[in-house]
Amino acid sequence: MRFIFSLLLLCSTLFAQEIHLTKKQANYIAKKVWQNEGAGLDKYLVHWNEGEAFASVGIGHFIWFSKGHTERFREVFPMVLAFMQTKGVKMPSWLTPTTPLPWNSKAEFYRAKKSHTKKHTQLFKFLKSTMPYQAEFMARRLSQALPQILDSIHDSQKKALVKKHFNEVMYHKNGTVNERGLYILLDYTNFKGEGTLKSERYKGQGWGLRQVLEHMNPQEPNRQKAFALSAKAMLSRRIKNSPPTRGEERWRKGWNIRLDTYWK
Repeated sequence: MRFIFSLLLLCSTLFAQEIHLTKKQANYIAKKVWQNEGAGLDKYLVHWNEGEAFASVGIGHFIWFSKGHTERFREVFPMVLAFMQTKGVKMPSWLTPTTPLPWNSKAEFYRAKKSHTKKHTQLFKFLKSTMPYQAEFMARRLSQALPQILDSIHDSQKKALVKKHFNEVMYHKNGTVNERGLYILLDYTNFKGEGTLKSERYKGQGWGLRQVLEHMNPQEPNRQKAFALSAKAMLSRRIKNSPPTRGEERWRKGWNIRLDTYWK
């Protein structure tokens, strides 16, 4: 029995269950995520956050590095472009999945934004017109998240617990997809990552989807609330562990407001 159980877990790590969005779902999720990331305002569609060394673009504020830049956080925008390429989405002639961010500093970025340079304008229009595709990318990323997380866990009981918590958020008790649960898992994976990168940790402790699923309170009957409270705890721990120079305390209020949309 233990062998069969272990085999089932292994299979679950090798095969991702593809999540497909209807057009209505893609538009809904795009709107929800964009409201979370940029208050639904066009001016934040191509942005450079205070205190960061990279740009954040699109409805998910996907991280994009300039040439030669390295960072502890996962660079996601090239992944978005690679996904769109498989969908046959037309891009500006200068933009490919291997194109680095065209601006090397925040000051240079904002000069381009203020003067409406050709590349900045084309990038904005491209991102504005492809919001549903960006939501579809996030669904694809979520499809791959659970297998990736389970592959990063070596303890079989912890694997089973994480998978159980994922399913409790994702599905109704009758096995059908819970649309709020889909939004929650998709949004948080985009927001703070899968939690599998060792570089995305402070003092050895992460804050991604894996860590939130691991720390959900099994006694809380509302599983969306349990997820949100666990996420708040993980992000509070992140702030506590973060380098003081990053000033991450300033993000706590906004992060908590976002997490409250998961269950209130």
